[in-house]
Amino acid sequence: MKKILLIGKLNDIVKNVNQYLSNYFHVQLCSENSSIWEGMLKMVRPDLVLISLVGVYDIDSSLFYLLSNDYSDIPVITLGTKEECTHFTKFYEETQFENLIRPIENQDIYQAICRKLKIDETEREREVSNGLAKKHVLVVDDNGAMLRMVKSMLEERFEVSVAISGTQAMTSIGKKRPDLILLDYEMPICDGRMTLEMIRADAELCDIPVIFLTGVNKKENIEAVLALQPAGYYLKPPVKDMLITKIEEILGK
Repeated sequence: MKKILLIGKLNDIVKNVNQYLSNYFHVQLCSENSSIWEGMLKMVRPDLVLISLVGVYDIDSSLFYLLSNDYSDIPVITLGTKEECTHFTKFYEETQFENLIRPIENQDIYQAICRKLKIDETEREREVSNGLAKKHVLVVDDNGAMLRMVKSMLEERFEVSVAISGTQAMTSIGKKRPDLILLDYEMPICDGRMTLEMIRADAELCDIPVIFLTGVNKKENIEAVLALQPAGYYLKPPVKDMLITKIEEILGK
């Protein structure tokens, strides 16, 4: 499944676009804050970047320079009014960038993405209607290297989203419900236990299966993990085939 990094303020426009496009692509939401999108570009390495220009004055123009200089192979689509896009006019002279003028229908955004990625729209919609869209797995870990490793293990089989903290995980879950969560047990501030408690306290989320990942191989630690009755647990680093088999077993129930 193609990966779309959707950058912009979390407002009704972005939420609506995300909800629609998630039927066809793996969409990873990202704040317009430069300290976040720099890391997300490295971690996700998207097939396409979609930027909402709502609140354009808060968007650091260095994002456009970074995309054109370091990620020139990644197509970029912006969503904005004619007035909003004037701030970045010079970038639209390059084939990498394209602006879609708002207001615009979600179907038109989808078609523009397919055109940029050279995707057959009809074939993609047929895959989705036949239930071939991948299951969504959220990986939560405060270690960026571990996130990248687990993501690379799973992304051929599943749609994979990532979060670097329990708090960010809850925000991600609220935006798009995952089918399964891989959760680091040892995290600062909001650890795996607290995150799982928050998930189970929400009637709409409590049935999401959670697999714990822990780096501490001690009896008392393992007992503490098992006491929470997760869907499974693995010691870090997880073994790819075993982890995929477990996930498919759980999602196949």
